[in-house]
Amino acid sequence: MYDTQPTASHFIDGAYVEDTAGAVIDVIYPATGAVIAQVHAATPAIVEQAVASAQAAQCAWAAMPGLERGQVLRRAAEMIRVRNRDLSVLETWDTGKPLQETLVADAASGADALDYFGGLAGDLTGAHIPLGADFAYTIREALGVCVGIGAWNYPTQIACWKAAPALACGNAMVFKPSETTPLCALKIAEILVEAGLPKGCFNVVQGLGDVGGALVSDPRVAKVSLTGSVPTGRRVNAAAAADLKHVTMELGGKSPLIIFDDADLEDAVGGAMMGNMYSAGQVCSNGTRVFVQRGIRDAFLARFAERAAQIRLGDPMDEAVQMGPLVSAAQMEKVLGYIETARAEGARLICGGARVDTPGVFVEPTVFADVTDGMTIAQEEVFGPVMAVLDFDDEDEVIARANATDFGLAAGVFTRDLTRAHRVIRQLEAGTCWINTYNLTPAGMPFGGFKASGLGRENAAAAIEHYTKTKSVYVAMGPVDAPY
Repeated sequence: MYDTQPTASHFIDGAYVEDTAGAVIDVIYPATGAVIAQVHAATPAIVEQAVASAQAAQCAWAAMPGLERGQVLRRAAEMIRVRNRDLSVLETWDTGKPLQETLVADAASGADALDYFGGLAGDLTGAHIPLGADFAYTIREALGVCVGIGAWNYPTQIACWKAAPALACGNAMVFKPSETTPLCALKIAEILVEAGLPKGCFNVVQGLGDVGGALVSDPRVAKVSLTGSVPTGRRVNAAAAADLKHVTMELGGKSPLIIFDDADLEDAVGGAMMGNMYSAGQVCSNGTRVFVQRGIRDAFLARFAERAAQIRLGDPMDEAVQMGPLVSAAQMEKVLGYIETARAEGARLICGGARVDTPGVFVEPTVFADVTDGMTIAQEEVFGPVMAVLDFDDEDEVIARANATDFGLAAGVFTRDLTRAHRVIRQLEAGTCWINTYNLTPAGMPFGGFKASGLGRENAAAAIEHYTKTKSVYVAMGPVDAPY
């Protein structure tokens, strides 16, 4: 059987590496509270080893024909699919997400990204620009060493979403997972090397903010890609800007999901479920401000409560279970705090609202109605299974209210009137939008936000722009016409 558990804290230059001088980080299984592993934070020596290894490997990798780079990525994608169950088990240990979910959503999404960018790698061509008798052409070149900093909610997927475009373009990457979920990225690194990636091209180091800061400030690093909170993004972006590094920032959201009264009720409830309860609500793009037109509001709330009552919570390793715990005790306390604040500010509790009385850090699927725009639950990112329902009357009103936020990651619209759907989407200040569905993120569709929700795009051909630099070459076909 494929060995599920990583064997050391870091993966550098094609091998597992340990340095017990680094601070101990406990890996806690949130379904039980048990410590299932320990890793050591990277020491300065480990950080140096990782960056130096990436720098040494990058030029040869970039010089390899794009088709060959793509073949490595696609082999890795196939290996991930073959080992999907073991990787899904590891994801469940790392995050507490139910196996029912991780089997279809995590390693599988990572494989899709590697497959997609593996297919693009051989076609990273420039442009030919006719200029009369002369002409110009452009060349796409790798940036060099990139740093990826991951979040804890999708550790396998995020590692692949960052590695795939970076590697396809000929870069090397040093990846730091969240200290809360450190295990999964190590296995992705292992698979990439097994698939033929040259040693050093994808290294993984563990640690907290100080390790991330050391990587971001390293003068050998050309690019930083972060998935995380807005406050973290501001700090990392400022540090990267000091050295004019390229950045991609996929940050938080407080996204609007707008349900018009002509929407299909079951689809609208299903979309709101996917936008609030999937992964126990721990998804950055979630549509947590659900604007429901008054004509359908009561029916929507009643049906949502019925379906929420049927969600099976419990042991994430039981494939019949649909919702697992939150990722940590700290996250649970944060979510419960938002629930209490919502009650105190006058929101009406429809269902849920409490911790589940079992081992682990479970919170009931929770819905609040009568939420107003100024309430904390409508302003701040909760990152738990908590949905806020706000009433609205007309289209212009809901567009203005939906846009009245510093965030701009995602948005959704449910209506049978597709003309209205497109009209509303065009006016919403959000980078990733859905019509009559929610939270689908295929590798071929750009993902990212506006305003405080981020910079740049992940996935699709748009990501290539963020992992390459363009060299322009003018070719003169005649004598130089100099006036001197």
